[in-house]
Amino acid sequence: MTINFTLPRLAPGDPLNYILGDEANSLNAEQRQQIYRELGLDRSVLQQYGDYLLGTLTFDLGDSIRFGRPVSEILVERLPWTVLMIGPAIILSALLGIVLGALAAWKRGKAGDASLLTGMIILESMPSFWIGMLLIAVFAVNLGWFPSFGAVPFTGTEGGLAYFVEVARRLVLPVTTITLATIGSNFLLTRASMLNTLGEDYVQMAEAKGLSERAVLFQHALRNALLPVYTNVTLSLGALVSGAVTVETVFAYPGVGRLLYESVLARDYPLLQGVFLLITIGVIAANVLADLTYPLLDPRARSGTRSEVS
Repeated sequence: MTINFTLPRLAPGDPLNYILGDEANSLNAEQRQQIYRELGLDRSVLQQYGDYLLGTLTFDLGDSIRFGRPVSEILVERLPWTVLMIGPAIILSALLGIVLGALAAWKRGKAGDASLLTGMIILESMPSFWIGMLLIAVFAVNLGWFPSFGAVPFTGTEGGLAYFVEVARRLVLPVTTITLATIGSNFLLTRASMLNTLGEDYVQMAEAKGLSERAVLFQHALRNALLPVYTNVTLSLGALVSGAVTVETVFAYPGVGRLLYESVLARDYPLLQGVFLLITIGVIAANVLADLTYPLLDPRARSGTRSEVS
């Protein structure tokens, strides 16, 4: 909480420059002090810090300088859009990365493995904003299949079937961008973990018993190789709160990530503090979820004999 309070105030700039623009330079000291008083910025840093701590404990995050509304109300509006975008992307990235990584490891050294490995390394090296701009250029501008920005249509059809179809269409490109930007890490981690697992005695024993290739791959090898991948995917759930700032900015998507970007530009201290606090809670919750659910996959953790997993 202390870091969340301090970080916005370390950045250069003044909220007045955003609110008034060039007119801020023509204000005298008395006028500036009056505006600071209205914004609650005329008090000392220690007083502001005390108000921030007290307000957080009472679930009062203050009012946004940019929007003039309660911060908690704004966060409640923006968070569902981020969950709606990041949730499917994480699921798709995990499923595709795990399946393709397992198949690549099973066919290690062959042409399919080399092709997948090369493609995933290339994807992993691409910045998400570049992938998003490429998808916009191809599928929104040239082909016209999907809208290039926003989350909701401006048709006045809110609540109808056409409205939800349009919302889904506007999700395709952002979700695809995040999926392509994150699938590489899941693939590489699954492949590396599978290569270690395939050399274990119990896998060789399953093959010696004459089990089918599918049974050996998915029931014996992949189940144990999933442990580090599961941890990686679970921890990435913290991104549900912060959102993909660059992706939401590229697509002008009204999520928490875009809100963070707008708050930085406006030097909106209360809103920045609220977003940082939400991100912090999300990351901590993801870590707790990983610790609580890991024993469900690894019996060694339940028995207290958990060993290191490569």
